[in-house]
Amino acid sequence: MAESLLLPVVRGVLGKAADALVQTVTRMWGVDDDRRKLERHLLSVQCLLADAEVKSETNPAVKAWMRELKAAAYQADDVLDDFQYEALRREAQAGESTAAKVQRYFSLHSPILFRLTVSRNLNSVLKRINDLVTEMHTFSLVERTEAPQALYRQTHSALDESADIFGRDDDKEVVVKLLLEQHHHQNVQVLPIIGMGGLGKTTLAKMLYNDHRVQKHFELKMWHCVSEDFEATAVVRSVVELASNGRCDLPDTMELLRKRLQDVIGRKRFILVLDDVWNEEPQKWEEDLRPLLCSSIGGMGSVIVVTSRSPKAASIMGTFPPHQLACLSENDSWELFSKKAFSKGLQKQAELITIGKLIVNKCKGLPLALKTMGGLMSSKHQIKEWEDIAESDRGNDAVMSILKLSYRHLSSEMKQCFTFCAVFPKDYVMDKDKLIQLWTANNFIHAEETIDLAQKGEFVFNELVWRSFIQDVNGKIFDEYSLSPYKGIGCKMHDLMHDLAKDITDECVFAEELIQQKASINNVHHMRLPRYELKQISGLMKNSSSLRTLLTQPEYIYLYLTQSEHKALMEFKLTSLRAMCCEGLSVLHRELINTTHLRYLDLSRSKIVRLPNLICMLYNLQSLRLNHCKNLQFLPQGLQTLTKLTHIYLLRCVSLKQMPPKLSLLHNLCTLTIFIVDIGDGYGIEELKGLRHLANRLELFNLRKVKSGSKANLHEKNNLTELYLHWGRDLHYNPLHGEVISNNEEEVLESLVPHVGLKSLGVHGYAGISISKWMRDPKMFQCLRELCISNWPSCKDLPLVWLSSSLEKLQLSYMNSLTTLGSKSIDMEAAGYNTPRHFFPKLKIMRLAQLPELERWTENSVGEPNNLLMFPLLEELYINNCNKITTLPEAPSLISLSCHGESAEGLVPMSMVWGSSPSLIHLKFGMLVNVVMPVKEHQNKSQRPQDTLRSLCLQGDNGFISMFNSSKLQLGLADCLAFVERLEIWSCHNIFRWPVEELRCLVRLQSLLIHCCTKLEGKGSSSEEILPLPRLERLEIGNCDSLLEIPKLPTSLGEMGISWCKSLVALPSNLGDLAKLRYLRLEFCSKLEDLPDGMDGLTFLERLRIDSCPGITKFPQGLLQRLPALKLLHVLGCHDLQRRCREGGEHFDLVSLIPDKKIPPPDEAETKKPVKRLLPWCGGDSLSS
Repeated sequence: MAESLLLPVVRGVLGKAADALVQTVTRMWGVDDDRRKLERHLLSVQCLLADAEVKSETNPAVKAWMRELKAAAYQADDVLDDFQYEALRREAQAGESTAAKVQRYFSLHSPILFRLTVSRNLNSVLKRINDLVTEMHTFSLVERTEAPQALYRQTHSALDESADIFGRDDDKEVVVKLLLEQHHHQNVQVLPIIGMGGLGKTTLAKMLYNDHRVQKHFELKMWHCVSEDFEATAVVRSVVELASNGRCDLPDTMELLRKRLQDVIGRKRFILVLDDVWNEEPQKWEEDLRPLLCSSIGGMGSVIVVTSRSPKAASIMGTFPPHQLACLSENDSWELFSKKAFSKGLQKQAELITIGKLIVNKCKGLPLALKTMGGLMSSKHQIKEWEDIAESDRGNDAVMSILKLSYRHLSSEMKQCFTFCAVFPKDYVMDKDKLIQLWTANNFIHAEETIDLAQKGEFVFNELVWRSFIQDVNGKIFDEYSLSPYKGIGCKMHDLMHDLAKDITDECVFAEELIQQKASINNVHHMRLPRYELKQISGLMKNSSSLRTLLTQPEYIYLYLTQSEHKALMEFKLTSLRAMCCEGLSVLHRELINTTHLRYLDLSRSKIVRLPNLICMLYNLQSLRLNHCKNLQFLPQGLQTLTKLTHIYLLRCVSLKQMPPKLSLLHNLCTLTIFIVDIGDGYGIEELKGLRHLANRLELFNLRKVKSGSKANLHEKNNLTELYLHWGRDLHYNPLHGEVISNNEEEVLESLVPHVGLKSLGVHGYAGISISKWMRDPKMFQCLRELCISNWPSCKDLPLVWLSSSLEKLQLSYMNSLTTLGSKSIDMEAAGYNTPRHFFPKLKIMRLAQLPELERWTENSVGEPNNLLMFPLLEELYINNCNKITTLPEAPSLISLSCHGESAEGLVPMSMVWGSSPSLIHLKFGMLVNVVMPVKEHQNKSQRPQDTLRSLCLQGDNGFISMFNSSKLQLGLADCLAFVERLEIWSCHNIFRWPVEELRCLVRLQSLLIHCCTKLEGKGSSSEEILPLPRLERLEIGNCDSLLEIPKLPTSLGEMGISWCKSLVALPSNLGDLAKLRYLRLEFCSKLEDLPDGMDGLTFLERLRIDSCPGITKFPQGLLQRLPALKLLHVLGCHDLQRRCREGGEHFDLVSLIPDKKIPPPDEAETKKPVKRLLPWCGGDSLSS
């Protein structure tokens, strides 16, 4: 049931009503009395809302009143925002000429018209709220300090011996072992056990409390359920009573209680369980309880076990890191559920087991929910009853009541921020920075005296993570193989938390909820839409102006907005919009951004060449995202007037020619991902000097235009973590070929010294002879983790400090003079070493590309190869066109190896001793490699057969030959390939037939991808022969222009995708026998005829996608029988088949039952132009997309 979330909305409006900018304009326009009256009304309402929230659960009139008040509060927020906008407009235009001001008075943005409209709107909303206040007095609401908390259960230490406990034995053993090992500690140790509600924290505490080893080890055992009462007197009194096994009649005098505590416990070794602790106030523990419980009583080895949902509570109390409980595994979940469900004589029928597992999935591994649902199902004996409950929300009810208790402990700000996450679908990876900026744009978080908005956003995010409302917080790397990959932080919501957010709020909806009328349009404030749903939703939303967040994203990256999608977008009424993400725009119309309220604008991956000057009238704008706008050349010249602007993202805007002038005026700027240096006033690098808040990533381009030492003051920008220095505008600028403007490269680099906390550094296109002093300073490399150098023509070897630093990633490319990585000063042999020494001791990733002279890893003082150095932690090695390297370095931790290069006369092939990297999992060959099989009797431990290899990728004929060489296979390589689970073959133009014999040794292969093998016809092998891959689950074939036939496929296959095979006329003859096939994708196979008969055998088929295969005109009878069972059907570019599947066609009745279908009209003018997918040769998983 949705909660109102009215209190934080009213608080936000009150804050805006008191804003100095708003007051300035209301006084100037003579409407300040109305503003103050509005503020007083809201203050009187605010203190009664906690009581109204309670009464609304039983009084429909109060509930309706709160709904009306919330709508009025949003309206008031819009009106006050208009006054704030006017103040910002006046500040921005203060320096304009008289002529410009006069012209504006007669334009669509006339200040006179705006003043009249806004003043009238203020009067209107004041009247509306005045009526609501009058109505409020009829409800007899009373002031409450806070909403009442739910009653807490009292727990005890007794463990139900008859109850089976699943999945917690390992947890118990870990904790018991830890408790028993503390016997030498004099002070009492505190171990927290944490996890979300219902995970079994109390159950685990009972298990260890009642364990015979614990019972024997501790002289005194006590259990106290804390819940909300963490007052020292209450806790100490309870411990005294538990220790003495009698009532304590002392008054609440702490000194008396302290003495009694010492008397009853003394120096006995004790274990105390404090169950269900919620306290997050450090002083209550540090000043009151810890001195009493941990210092003055107990014998050696005494421990306190704390259970809590709050990681913060655990961190306050714990002397150990908390023991984090996880959800139960799928098997343990089923065991727990089935034990309860089938405990009263109900038989385990196959149908009940199938339905029961669906119910178990809903419980998401929460033991409490599993037991609750298992107990419920034990009383249901009919299959229909089980089906009804599986399809209902009964499973969720048990879980929600548990999680809502944690939710009620959030602040009003956190509640709004958490529930907003419901705008994203389940399992969606949210970008942390985007999320915080969307919260800020919607006024969910507010700055305080000592903390600004950015810091407050970080605080709220960290708190939600801390309390498990957000999880899976991990670094994400984008454009990983580029010269300057950029990093973000991704996060997710647990499915249960997503259910909780959806249960609480009705402001965030999905398109299907509106289409199916499961949500009210008037309540919708935040929406994320796949672009193909724009047309359906625009008609529903065109009369509603409530929308504050609209996020639209294409189905595929770089799929631009179609004409009809653009038209649908224009139908939305966006007058209250705070945040908009519209990727893939072809043109930016005034109507889309003609709003005074917009604070967040994301136009990434759009075709826009020049942003319109209208952007400069968005005076409230805080975040502007233009990432991957590859055609963007110019930004508006007046951008510096947007004084609220905090974030400007321009990642991969490769065509951008110049920055707007005077960016130094944007004093609040925290993010500026690139800055292009130019000549002229307002365009130089000195514009960065005063931008002291710049954080995270900064790329500087065109440093060759810096005339003298830089005045950017980078060393003062302590929040920068990534810095990339480019002497040209192009990412691949080469100083040997580019225009030379000045010869001061070394002076410029020396002046660009960053602060010592930098984590990533890139230098590209540097033409200096020597490197700067700061790049040789060991202090600079204490924090530096990534270093990327390219197009430095004079570099011959690397400075010694780099080799011994804490670098974790090194990327070197296009350095024509580099001959060795190691300095000649490292002469291990001369120093008397005869065992390998560590080289780059912490390096995990190394990428080397286009280094034509690199021929040895290190050399000694006389220029000879040094074989006594190793990379101890190197996990990933990528080598591309370093053709003089003939051996691989010693890297015992290597997991991934990728070697590419061009063939040339006289080049010695690189050698790889098979088994020399005992941890190797991923191997990619795109060049001729001499794979050396060790002689069995000479094998040592580091050269054992490679049984770890799981993924193999071969590019080109040389890559294929390097592995599938008959003599090598006979020498034992075939036995090693038996462990490979994934094989990719790319651009092997000498393969004419299916490589059946070569594949025969891959007995564990699960995934096979064959791409760009242009001469593969498939002939030569019998079409009746089955591909000899008994475990194959996934097959993808693409861009094989000559392919005519596909052999029979193993029945283990679960996914198959075929694309851009223009000669293919038929699918495998045994397609109908593939009973495990779940996903079939056919794209751009222009000669492919109708699908074969017998497809009724595809009993597990869930997803079918057919795109641009015009020869497929209808579904065969067998497949028609399977259509209603499909979960997804997409049909595009197949005129006859689309006609049959749409309304009025003979397939429509069956197709209409499929929940996820995309079948546009066959004659739709906007049908996207086919773009052939030329994926990277070891590229992404296109089948799963």
